Amino acid sequence: MENNLVLRRGVETDLPQVLGLIHELALYERAPEAVTNTLTAMQRDGFGPAPIFGFFVLENEAAEIVGLALFYTAYSTWKGRMLYLEDLVVTESARRGGLGRLLFDAVVAEARATGAVRLKWQVLNWNEPAITFYKKLGANIEDEWFNGNLDEGQLASYAVAPAASEAARPVVGRSL
Repeated sequence: MENNLVLRRGVETDLPQVLGLIHELALYERAPEAVTNTLTAMQRDGFGPAPIFGFFVLENEAAEIVGLALFYTAYSTWKGRMLYLEDLVVTESARRGGLGRLLFDAVVAEARATGAVRLKWQVLNWNEPAITFYKKLGANIEDEWFNGNLDEGQLASYAVAPAASEAARPVVGRSL
């Protein structure tokens, strides 16, 4: 691969560097205080008994991770299985060399390999370089949907109906 970079599926030992890239992305997106994820949570959620995300990395000769594409399987009631690209980040010093495209290609290949019928992601409305990048790849950038969100505090304080709590009780041996 050019620049002696290796594109590969991420492994658990990559997580400290991955979390570093996540912090770098949060700084770029003007929200460094918003990252509350931890290495422990990522180890549990990515490599525990029921992994819920996967990722690809680009690694240089010095074993430094310079790019990341983190994704998970989601489901569309209208379309079925889809892959959600949570974040695609290339460290600032390695940008503009086709690395973002390579990571995106890996996610598209993953979507195909897993039978996904859609690949979805978000991009901030002010992030013109990213919008241009995705449009150049032939993607549709939607402007008709608003994002809904309940943060950790809102989830904790939300008044859930008793029947809903009962329905959501874990069933032994079942995972999503």
